[in-house]
Amino acid sequence: MPSHHSARSRRSTERKGDLRERAILDTCEALLAHKGYNAMTVGDIAQGAGITRGALYFYFGSKQEVVVALVARTVEHLWERSRTTAQTDEPRQAIAEAMQRTVELWNEHGLVMRTAIDLSLTVPEIGELWSHTADLFITAITAVLERAGIQAGTEPEQASAMARALCWMIERTFYHASQESRETLQGASATCEHIWLTSAGLTT
Repeated sequence: MPSHHSARSRRSTERKGDLRERAILDTCEALLAHKGYNAMTVGDIAQGAGITRGALYFYFGSKQEVVVALVARTVEHLWERSRTTAQTDEPRQAIAEAMQRTVELWNEHGLVMRTAIDLSLTVPEIGELWSHTADLFITAITAVLERAGIQAGTEPEQASAMARALCWMIERTFYHASQESRETLQGASATCEHIWLTSAGLTT
């Protein structure tokens, strides 16, 4: 009986921990909007999450670690939303749906995405996360291009090289457009979609 009770308590503690961690990350995202990365402090994050600084350090060792975890959560959502759509058999539909899912996430979490890009050169963990996510998208875009009839390979006119250029074009275009308005982002997405379709030979 005691072992059953302790197991149940442990599960309860884990659930509470998950909720507390989510509150820390949600607070960090809100503070990015209000204060920005440089101005916000561990104390700000703890206060916003309703915990002490000491309790926050139980989960994360620094402000930077909180932001790394927030970026990890966000890019996981980005990938989960886009992965299945990019696997759609019909290339036109795959492109349209992948772009729409990407727009949705940039609308919801654009600030986190821009922070990730800004910090990717100076925070190795964020750089690795962002690079890994880009590689996943490059692989998915490559597959869509190949299904559309573009030759596989890494030469400039082949699918892998084209996919890499498309991925980084989309990233940079969304980075700038998301700072202006939802309408600007939607228009930028439509342009990127048109370029992707053109590259795939699907505009006729």
